[in-house]
Amino acid sequence: MYNDIFQKDTATLKREMPHVVQFFFNYGIHFPEQNTSIAKQLDGLSNDFFEDIGIGKKQLIQTFEAFLKNRESLESRDNSFKISSITIIGGHDKSENPENKQLTLLAGSITSIVGPTGSGKSRLLADIEWLAQGDTPTGRTILINNETPDSELRFSMERRLVAQLSQNMNFVMDATVSEFITMHAESRMVNNIAPIVEEIIRQANMLTGESFQPETPLTALSGGQSRALMIADTAFLSSSPVVLIDEIENAGIDRKKALQLLVKNEKIILIATHDTILALMAEQRLVIKNGGIHKLIITSENEKNNLSDLEAIDNKMLALRNKLRSGEIIENTNF
Repeated sequence: MYNDIFQKDTATLKREMPHVVQFFFNYGIHFPEQNTSIAKQLDGLSNDFFEDIGIGKKQLIQTFEAFLKNRESLESRDNSFKISSITIIGGHDKSENPENKQLTLLAGSITSIVGPTGSGKSRLLADIEWLAQGDTPTGRTILINNETPDSELRFSMERRLVAQLSQNMNFVMDATVSEFITMHAESRMVNNIAPIVEEIIRQANMLTGESFQPETPLTALSGGQSRALMIADTAFLSSSPVVLIDEIENAGIDRKKALQLLVKNEKIILIATHDTILALMAEQRLVIKNGGIHKLIITSENEKNNLSDLEAIDNKMLALRNKLRSGEIIENTNF
């Protein structure tokens, strides 16, 4: 089925199909500078070599063909999984009062969700993730691209609509930052992995005041560094069209840059927050009360003007925190 790939010269493969070269590199097979083909390269390897890598030539070829088939399946699935809008058709609150609301969230939009603890913010997000069709406790209905989603999309275990980024995020994996991002990129069948890994780390370092290196162990990252890394990773590698940012106001990252990065990559962003600045950064906010959508408020021009003043105050507080961390004496706040 893939005989033509086995006959391609290595110069063409390196230029057009670097993922093929990477696959064999992972098994310790390096293509020489002079042109050859995969078939000739494999024919030139001894039985001892295959014994050393723990897989026979026939099994390696079968594994390679399975790799290509999975890649084609993933690309086909991702290409058909483009979501430009999600529409929430209101149901009812905990007292059975109708919501009488309909809201469409567009790719590249930011919506904040506000309300007391236990008001129903998580239930709203669950309705979106499960593509509710009037069959959840709220009775809400979710449309995808203005249409009722088919059952394959609703109940697929592979297609996750919502990627969640929370304040409590720490790694226990024994790997470096670069190794972790590389593994994720490989699982997404990304071409030219190295530049993507480099860009994700660069963007993450722009979000946090504490820079880290590609070789930094994941377990050595602070909470702020971990969240910055996952935000950048989500922006570039996650296939989930909806990103939930949950309570990151004290996460030690640049919130504005984080939102700009996600919006730039056409994610539908939902922010569950108690923070005034984060709430006003959104174009609109949902007020949740008693399990239902109580209000939909479009961010006004006056609120946007207030946002500038609030950001100035927040920047002053950040400067004070940095002075405190560096051991300076805080004698006045007039700066």
